[in-house]
Amino acid sequence: MPSNQNMQGGKAFGLLKAQQRERLEEINKEYMEDQKYRDEEDLPEKLEGFKNKYAEFDLNDQGEIDIMGLKQMMEKLGVPKTHLEVKKMISEVTGGSSNTINYRDFVKMMLGKRSAVLKLVLIFEDKANGASCKPDGPPPKRDIASLP
Repeated sequence: MPSNQNMQGGKAFGLLKAQQRERLEEINKEYMEDQKYRDEEDLPEKLEGFKNKYAEFDLNDQGEIDIMGLKQMMEKLGVPKTHLEVKKMISEVTGGSSNTINYRDFVKMMLGKRSAVLKLVLIFEDKANGASCKPDGPPPKRDIASLP
């Protein structure tokens, strides 16, 4: 296989993504073998979903979601957040130990009992994607803070 120096653009990016997914897959295996999560329903499917979601928003492919990645993620999901709110979300997920969310923190948050803002947004987004696109009933009440 040729070295990375010969590859440009899409090919190099594809290789990076493949390596990243491999790393995430390794971490997923740890969770599969972890006794703490053996009672978790549909664990393989959940972990696969987490991996795909995480890879989508790990913009710098460093194996971490940083402030800009999370900010873009929220915008893409239709719930834009301020820089401060995003920082607070990261702190909530990492317990204040980091400025980035690594995959272990992400999975721990998604499988954990605590409801972090990010987890709620992602769960809501998954439900919204599964539901029909046509809203039924009156539009939801909105407060000033939620307006763009």
